[in-house]
Amino acid sequence: MKSIVITGASSGIGHATAEVFLDAGWRVGLIARRAERLEALADKYDSAVALPADVTDAVAMEGAFEAFGPLDVLFNNAGLFGPAATIDEVPLSEWAQVMQVNIGGMFIAAQLAFRRMRQQTPQGGRIINNGSLSAYVPRPNSVCYTTTKHAVTGLTKTLSLDGRPFGIACGQIDIGNAETELLEKLKKTQPGTETMHVRNAANSVLHMAQMPAEANVQFMTVMATTMPYIGRG
Repeated sequence: MKSIVITGASSGIGHATAEVFLDAGWRVGLIARRAERLEALADKYDSAVALPADVTDAVAMEGAFEAFGPLDVLFNNAGLFGPAATIDEVPLSEWAQVMQVNIGGMFIAAQLAFRRMRQQTPQGGRIINNGSLSAYVPRPNSVCYTTTKHAVTGLTKTLSLDGRPFGIACGQIDIGNAETELLEKLKKTQPGTETMHVRNAANSVLHMAQMPAEANVQFMTVMATTMPYIGRG
């Protein structure tokens, strides 16, 4: 049975992705702070393992990875949007919190997964980082979130390079407006925001995870069809 750890698994894209992988027969480690939500999902599936932890707590995260065991894939998903404001209106405390979760938490999860994949037998695995369209085209009033998603792209490229000698592939999924709790809040401030069902994003993660070891989807963009055209570069 293939295995995956998903951070931010208690809601939104993480929760939907966990359901898709569980339905596909994977063993799924569920990481998030809200233990009751993880346990509610784990109660429905024999192959789900609730691993409550804060992604910014390196000790708790190490314990979660140790409890889960051998690992084929990490979906590095947990993140915050932060304040919707121009830079002069962003409190430094909130800036620091978004940096801590979206960069620090992603680094911790990737480090633990990379270490396990390098040391386990057979060696290797796959890390899939949740980027965003904001990784290359920001939306208004998103300075905290957009800055972190540019950093995630740097993390993806570096892990993709450094993982090659150890059979560790790294890719990034950039999602455009999957219907989640976060998007519901955004739609209130930006009427007319185009969205798609969150399961489209989750199915895309499954596609990336199921690639053979010899292949890697390094960057995938999945977005609502009716969104304005957005291209890289």
